[in-house]
Amino acid sequence: MLVAAAVCPSPPLLVPDVAAGAAPELDAARAACADALGVLAASRPEVVLVVGPAGPGERPGTVARGTSGSFEGFGVAARVRLGVPDGPAPEGGLPMALAVGAWLLDRAGWSFAPVEGLALDTGLSAARCAETGRELAGRARRVALLVMGDGSACRSLKAPGYLDERAAPFDAEAARALGAADTAGLAALDASLARELQVAGRAPWQVLAGAAEGAGLTGQLLYADAPYGVGYFVAAWS
Repeated sequence: MLVAAAVCPSPPLLVPDVAAGAAPELDAARAACADALGVLAASRPEVVLVVGPAGPGERPGTVARGTSGSFEGFGVAARVRLGVPDGPAPEGGLPMALAVGAWLLDRAGWSFAPVEGLALDTGLSAARCAETGRELAGRARRVALLVMGDGSACRSLKAPGYLDERAAPFDAEAARALGAADTAGLAALDASLARELQVAGRAPWQVLAGAAEGAGLTGQLLYADAPYGVGYFVAAWS
């Protein structure tokens, strides 16, 4: 069953080498992510599953432990690996959201449990997300999730999706539900509206909601802001 979850944003800008001179702008988000991962470690999981959206051109599906990824597309040579491989290093590479998750785990010195990944089709229905979450929660006696994903990309005139007056209310409800471990609230997020607002985290959050059904977890919102016009949230459930 699910014993803990950390919710983190997934922009490559979280990696200081990628952000370069803008790195200090996300220091508070990085610190909050570190605190959320501390909650995962304290839960003593048997397995950690990193769940995030598959980006454009990336294939949804399971990602084996030990799969490597990089930020070479951003001019950064550093590579990351999703935990320790169980045998020969797997072929293929990490989707970007999972590469950021792997970087966060590496930064935290993660060595507490095996790590695997799941990249989600961002168009996955709420019902299928819930079903996927229940399947993940049944993987072991003590399961933890690292859930990667951003809020709307329409919070300012300079945002990737330009300014949309619907974005702030959507993000406010998502942040409230994440902070309250409100599984019903997350499950009720409108998939069509999320798509219009370019919300990358909708499917991963609804997978979390399915995984947490009946687990009795409580939540804490550790960070909520919209730098660059994109909603970024960090939450810890335990």
